[in-house]
Amino acid sequence: MSRISVVVPSYNDARMLEVCLSALAAQTRAPDEIIVVDNGSTDDTVEVARAAGARVVSEPRRGVLRATACGFDAAVGDIIGRLDADSRPGPEWTARLEELFSTDPTLDAVTGTGAFYGRGPVWHFVGRYLYLGGYFLFMSAAMGHRPVFGSSFALRRSAWLDVRTRIHLDDPRMHDDLDISFALGPDMGVAYDPALTVLVSARPFDTFSGFLRRASWGFHVVAVNWSDIGWLRRLWLSAQGQRRRRARRRVIARSASASLP
Repeated sequence: MSRISVVVPSYNDARMLEVCLSALAAQTRAPDEIIVVDNGSTDDTVEVARAAGARVVSEPRRGVLRATACGFDAAVGDIIGRLDADSRPGPEWTARLEELFSTDPTLDAVTGTGAFYGRGPVWHFVGRYLYLGGYFLFMSAAMGHRPVFGSSFALRRSAWLDVRTRIHLDDPRMHDDLDISFALGPDMGVAYDPALTVLVSARPFDTFSGFLRRASWGFHVVAVNWSDIGWLRRLWLSAQGQRRRRARRRVIARSASASLP
């Protein structure tokens, strides 16, 4: 069985973190370790994390990409899951991660999506189908493969070590899920699984200025990564890589069939 680490970056989100850690404590397949990354909190984030039995690591430099990278670097698991402090995973979340990665050796990353809580039903609909639906649609077109969603995704440790060399840690405006998604190599397998859907807070819609800031950072991530590798070349590399992945899957399937009595 693979070891599973779950990383939760947190900045002044102690009350939401408490609920997230309670959900992790109720998993049918318990994580082998839970890491809370304190990104310079001034509330009782650290105390809440330790009371729940999580390991706390500190990343004083503000920025969600830096916090996520700090937690991933500290993780010891073969599979590294990622939740936000406001995420509320269902009880089968870690079990589903283990199942997905164990049944497909060509899979390097897997993502779920979110269903919103807080505010009202109109915002829940807007958030899930327009905000997140638009995110997956636009970013898939921008990078040539499905992106991961920061509130619910996981990587193999080997994939993280490869991705780690291409992310933009010196840029505090980077969304971690987007930059990691762009850094996933063209041969890497990225899957979407609706069973990994988690509840997430509707707070991105609290203020129009906050929403615009998040959106502007998203376009910034795209621009930076397109300057590294242009859009058309990225699409071509992704198409070639996915063909090679499908070929590997066929070889693995034939080998598995040949080994049956």
